[in-house]
Amino acid sequence: MSGKVWFITGASRGFGRIWAEAALKRGDKVAATARNLADVADLAESYGEAVLPLALDVTDAVAVQNVVTRAFTHFGRFDVVLNNAGYALVGAIEEAHEADVRAEFDTNVFGTLRVIQPALPLLRRQGSGHIIGVSSVAGIVAGPITGFYNASKFALEAIHESLAQEVKSFGLKVTMLEPGAYATGFASMSSLKITPVIAAYGNTRAEVFAAGAKLGFGDPQATADAILKIVDAENPPLRFFVGTEGLPRARAAYADRLATWEAWEALSNAAQGEARQHNIAS
Repeated sequence: MSGKVWFITGASRGFGRIWAEAALKRGDKVAATARNLADVADLAESYGEAVLPLALDVTDAVAVQNVVTRAFTHFGRFDVVLNNAGYALVGAIEEAHEADVRAEFDTNVFGTLRVIQPALPLLRRQGSGHIIGVSSVAGIVAGPITGFYNASKFALEAIHESLAQEVKSFGLKVTMLEPGAYATGFASMSSLKITPVIAAYGNTRAEVFAAGAKLGFGDPQATADAILKIVDAENPPLRFFVGTEGLPRARAAYADRLATWEAWEALSNAAQGEARQHNIAS
């Protein structure tokens, strides 16, 4: 079903750009946002009034509120609110400065939240809408040197999982997209924040980078049809692996987690003590 209205953050390049153009090509309308207006202004040259290019820094709470309101007023509704803006902080847990960690969360987590919160009353009033967050396979399984990026995506997973339960009765849908490695430019050095190296972690960092260089990066253009099908689905999934990387890694990770939990189950049960009911204050 076409004719949808999208609000997309991070639409200047990569997935955001590809999905915005896929929506526009089939006749949908898109509020395409990016930090720099010039990076999305050219969409209007190709798609005319079907696209509303807007400058948006998701770390600016007032700007987000204003832009969400402006886009909704312009098109009269939102069918899809897609949060794609984000970046990766790369470094060992000991290596990163707190300011850098806060900056990543300010974009990846709070930037997403800043869009969702003003959009929700609008979607609730219209009784429909699909909130989509771009998570990652990194939101399912953590690895060395990317722990803070993993943490930001784990946070997104929890927020969207909770949100889905909170808004289901309003007729709203929630989906997390979990891509693996794609040739979007996201993994290029210009798109990453790299921490200074502590010598003790040098070998670990080198191993991670070497493994990354051997990955088979997916074709980002191949994702467009899948995303449109997710958006059009009557009952879309809460989580959707984009590409082939996610499910095998999740299977292995959860098999290991279950084996560990089960191996320690007796001690876990002993730690319960005598169960009793407790009234939670309202």
